[in-house]
Amino acid sequence: MLMRISHLYVRYGSVRALHGVSLEVNEGEILSIIGANGAGKTTLLKTISGLLRPESGDIDYRGRNITGERPDRLVRMGICTVPEGRRVFPNLSVKENLELGAYTVSRRRLRQQLFDLTLHTFPKLKERLSQDAGTLSGGEQQMLAVGRALMGNPQLLLLDEPSMGLSPIITKEIFSLIRSINAEKGISVILVEQNAHIALEHSHRTYVLETGRVVMEGLSDVVKQDPAVIEAYLGCESLE
Repeated sequence: MLMRISHLYVRYGSVRALHGVSLEVNEGEILSIIGANGAGKTTLLKTISGLLRPESGDIDYRGRNITGERPDRLVRMGICTVPEGRRVFPNLSVKENLELGAYTVSRRRLRQQLFDLTLHTFPKLKERLSQDAGTLSGGEQQMLAVGRALMGNPQLLLLDEPSMGLSPIITKEIFSLIRSINAEKGISVILVEQNAHIALEHSHRTYVLETGRVVMEGLSDVVKQDPAVIEAYLGCESLE
C-alpha cells in the first residue's frame, strides 16, 4: 500500500466539505475519484497535497504520517499535483515551465533524465520548447502541466480534472499518455475526474464521493456496472 487516508474531515470556514473520508491507494495503480460537482473531490486532492489542513483524520504515505505537511515537502517525498485548469505559467517558455517542475530535484543528472523522459512521453512539447506556454492549445497545456509534474520525479501523481475544456479526441490522447506513464514508469495516480466514463475506463479502482462522503468503492470494472452509478453518472447504458 502506498497511501492510506483515515477518517478525514475538512472544513471551509463553517462548511464541512469532507465527512470522514477513508481510502487506500496501492502501489502502481490508477485510482479514480468520481462524483458530482461539490462532492469534495478537489478538496480531497488539495488536502493530500498539503494545500488544505484537515480538521481531523490521518494521511499515511509509505508508512509515514504526512497529515498537514507542507506542500513543498510533499513534493520532495514524491507527491506531485497537476491542478485543475492546468495553471501553466503563460509568459514563460515550455522549457522554463518544465524546469520549474524540477525545483526540488538537486541532482543535475536526474534532472536531465527527467527532462528526457518528459519529452519522450510528450513529443509535442519537444517541438515547442522555446514557445510561450500561453500560446499552446488546451491539450498541449495539459501535456505541459503533466510534464511539469513528471519533472518532480513523482511516485504519486495527483490529477485534478485533466479532461476539463478538452475535446474528446484530445482527452483520449491525454488519458492514453497517463496510462503509459502509469504502466511503463510505475507511477501511481489519483485521478479526480468529472467525466465518469473516461475515469472508470482508465482506472483500476474507483471511489464514489457524494456530499463529502464515500458511498461506494471497488474495482472500476465492477463499479461501472452498478445500476446506481450508471443512472447517476453514465446515462442509461454502461461502458460495455
